[in-house]
Amino acid sequence: MMEARFETAFLKDLKRHASIRKLVKNKVDMILENPISMGEPLKGNWQGFYSCPVKRNFIIIYLFCEVCRKKGDDAVVLCSDCGTTPDQTVKFVLLGPHNQAYGAHF
Repeated sequence: MMEARFETAFLKDLKRHASIRKLVKNKVDMILENPISMGEPLKGNWQGFYSCPVKRNFIIIYLFCEVCRKKGDDAVVLCSDCGTTPDQTVKFVLLGPHNQAYGAHF
């Protein structure tokens, strides 16, 4: 069973965009069922992360810990809790309009 972890920024974004909460929840459930096929791997500053559209021009950015480690992206991402996070974890990092989400690298 996949574990979901929600970063503070993601939860703040969800409050800000409460009108699409149900859409986001459905998408989160789908990502947890199959994190690799649901998302698109990102590059550059976002190496190791995936993005998945919620609706047109609105995305979820997340990490799948097992793949992040397998690819060696954990050396770039550097999550502070990496050592204590199980492989079967999906971390939901950001949520928002395409251009804003990518601009908010933490």
